[in-house]
Amino acid sequence: MSTPRRLLLVNGPNLNLLGIREPDVYGRDTLADVERIVSETAARRGFEVRAVQSNHEGVLLDAIHAAHDDCAGIVINPGGLSHTSVVLRDALAGVALPVAEVHISDVQAREPFRHRSYIADVAVVHVTGEGVAGYAKATALLLDVITGNADA
Repeated sequence: MSTPRRLLLVNGPNLNLLGIREPDVYGRDTLADVERIVSETAARRGFEVRAVQSNHEGVLLDAIHAAHDDCAGIVINPGGLSHTSVVLRDALAGVALPVAEVHISDVQAREPFRHRSYIADVAVVHVTGEGVAGYAKATALLLDVITGNADA
């Protein structure tokens, strides 16, 4: 069976507020901008993107579970769930797909509770503090892992 040519893009709680929520931290780009950036980056490599954003953890879990059947990898910004959700981590581990974790801000330079990510140990790519441009970098690096163009 060949590798699917699709990525799942997951954006967690409050990322629907990009562009208006704390622009000094997250910038003025919107969630639509993020989805476009990831889709364009993936398209250059012959991949399509299915995007999901939700403020409800169960919706994100269901999308991750479904990705097992038709996606080659997952780009995720779990938002605050990075620091609280063991079940999100377990869902990512359970589908056994390569994962790129993205954070718009530099979480290590912020409040101490943001320094721990439950997702970190299941992700093969980590990009933090590069604004929404970090999504393009994370997508490209994940595609390198998926296509064998990089050391995993």
